Formats: sequence, structure tokens, C-alpha cells
Amino acid sequence: MSSMPRQRSSAGKAAIRRFWLAMHLYLGLTLGAIIAVTGLSGSLLVFYNELDTWLNPALSVDRTTSHRLDYEAVFQALRRAEPNRPHGWRLEIPDAPNQAITARYYRPAETAARGFAPLLVSVDPYSGDIVANRFWGEFAMTWLYDLHYSLLLGKSGKIAMAVVGGLLLISLASGVYLWWPPRHKLINALTLKAHGSPARLNYDLHKLAGIYGLIVLLVLTLTGIALEIPDYVNPLINTLSPPRAAPNPYSDTTRRASGRISLDQALAVAGQRYPDARPCWIETPRDADGSYRINFRQPWEPSRRFPKTNVWIDQYSGAILAIDDPSTFAAGDTLLTWLHPLHSGEALGLSGRLLVLISGLACPLLFVTGMLHWQRKRRVQAINRSAKTAKPFPR
Repeated sequence: MSSMPRQRSSAGKAAIRRFWLAMHLYLGLTLGAIIAVTGLSGSLLVFYNELDTWLNPALSVDRTTSHRLDYEAVFQALRRAEPNRPHGWRLEIPDAPNQAITARYYRPAETAARGFAPLLVSVDPYSGDIVANRFWGEFAMTWLYDLHYSLLLGKSGKIAMAVVGGLLLISLASGVYLWWPPRHKLINALTLKAHGSPARLNYDLHKLAGIYGLIVLLVLTLTGIALEIPDYVNPLINTLSPPRAAPNPYSDTTRRASGRISLDQALAVAGQRYPDARPCWIETPRDADGSYRINFRQPWEPSRRFPKTNVWIDQYSGAILAIDDPSTFAAGDTLLTWLHPLHSGEALGLSGRLLVLISGLACPLLFVTGMLHWQRKRRVQAINRSAKTAKPFPR
């Protein structure tokens, strides 16, 4: 009598395993190629600036002179090159002295119908020459960025990628369930049998790529979903932790007759507030009512390229109008500031970026090894079916 409950229990476990095996298989077959492309493109985007410079050598300038132009002179070079761009520019200040200064002009008329597609103009900081003039999406790295985040489908693509991310979480969970070994077989399950058959090696590569990359893939998937659909995720976070009030500074237009101060003067004023921080971006006033926005990275901030320390400067008087300091953020806003640097790996420096690079490459590896394993099983099943239906030879 006691064997009956055990048999039922075994049958139930077998049914559950068959369910998760089917779930894992069909998710892999339907979404595997998309996840492979997303992982591969994400790995390349980890080194976005480095690859863009490698593909466009003009962005690496020749330092024939030690005299570096003031930021105001760089801005005037932009205005001369693009006289029909009346609104503000956003200048990125590179880490390396031999890098061009690239400025973004948001919503140019040429790409107004494409949503996010700014004009990017790169200036030699020593000569003031324009070394590159490009629209977002029309050169390799920005095309790759749009492929990674939206499959080149715009807003609908972002929603689709968020759905893919949610299904990837299910695929990862099912993979862990199917892999989970008894305690006495754990070491064996975590070991690659390098001298086994090709089929065994392929299977081991599939399961170990998923298990060893699991934590990073979970972080990348969760942060990726949050970055894809901020209109849904941010309000949810804000219900748990009220967001800060967004600064909305305007310059004192009554002092317009005094003329606009230079970018360098605005940077100097803001720098007095954060003397130990590195300036990352300078945003010029959009119009006569606008102000300068100087973006800094304090040493402890997780994002190296897009930090959250901002100082707004009156474009006429040079007075500080507003400050946004992440050290004062509540828990919800702090969490939001960590999403992108965790997703790109830059929160952990070079080691974090390399970890994301390797984890992204695991996605196409999982897809290819999974497909090979599935095809092999299908061949074996076909052979077995043929053997069962084959007629016996006459005696």
C-alpha cells in the first residue's frame, strides 16, 4: 500500500518536470534568436565610446598643440557650423584629452518624426574643427543601441522588449528548475566534461552558461525591463518612496541686457559648489528664459557617463538657480539612478563592464547550444520511431 503514494508523487513530479521542460523549450524556440541578438548587441554597447572611436578614427584628435580651447570657443564653433540650430546644445566632456567633444542637438527638424534622434556634432577641442556631423541612428553604434533597446521599432519595440524580458525571467527560472541536482551531485552538475562526447559537451556548455551567468542575467533582465518601460516602473517605485520635486529653473530675463555669460564662467561657478567632482556635460540655454545646466559626477556616483549631480546657472547673472544632488535622494530616486549603471556594468568599473560583456555573450551561446541539443533529441526520437515501425526481415 505504501508504494502507491510514492508512485503518485513520482508521477506528479514527472508531470511538473515535463511542463517546465516544454515551457523552457518553447520559450527558447520562440524568443531565443531575439535574446541572442539582444545579448550580443548589449555586449558591444558596454564599450560604446571605445568602439565608436575605433570605427570613426576622426573622433580621436591629434594633439599637435597643448593649448585646449575654452568651452565657449567650442560652442561658437558649433554655432558657426550649424547656424540654423537656435536652441540649446548639450556638450559631453570626454575623459581622455585626445577625444573630440561631442555635442547633441535634440529634436532637429530632419529627424523630428523619429522620436529620439538628435544631431551629434563632434569638435576638435584644440583646433575647433568639426570632425564629425551625424544623426542618431545613422551610424553603427547608435543603430546598435536602437536595435538593443527597441528592435528598431520605436516605442512599441520597447514594450515588446519588456515583454521579452519578462519571458526571459521565466526561461531562466525553468532552466534552473530543470538543472537543479541532488546535493550529492552538485559538484558534478557544476563541472564541464571537456573530454566527453560532442553532445555531452554541448549540453554542459548550455547548462553551465545559464547557471554561472544566472545572477548577472537576472540583474540585466530586471534593470532592462525597468529602463524599457519607465512610465510603468517609475510610478510603481514612487508609490513606495515619493520622488523629489523636479527642478524647473529659469533665468532672470530682466537682466537680459547684461548679456549671456560664457560656458566657462558657468562651469566655474558650478565647480565651486562641487570642487572634487568631474564635469561630464554642459547644457547651454535653450532660449532667452533658459539656464545653463552643468552635470557633474561625484566620486561615489555609480554612473560614470550619465551621473545625476546637476547645477543650474542663470545665463545672465551667473547665480546658482537650483541644485540636484543625489546624496539627498530618497530610496526610490536612488534606486532609479542605479538602473542604467547596473545594466551597463559601469557601476562596478571595468570589471563590471567585462562581466556584462561576458554575460551578454552567454545569450547567443545559450541559444545555439539549446538549438543543437533540441535538434539532436529530435533526430534520436525520429530514429527510435523508425526502428519501432520497421518491418522484420522474413525468415
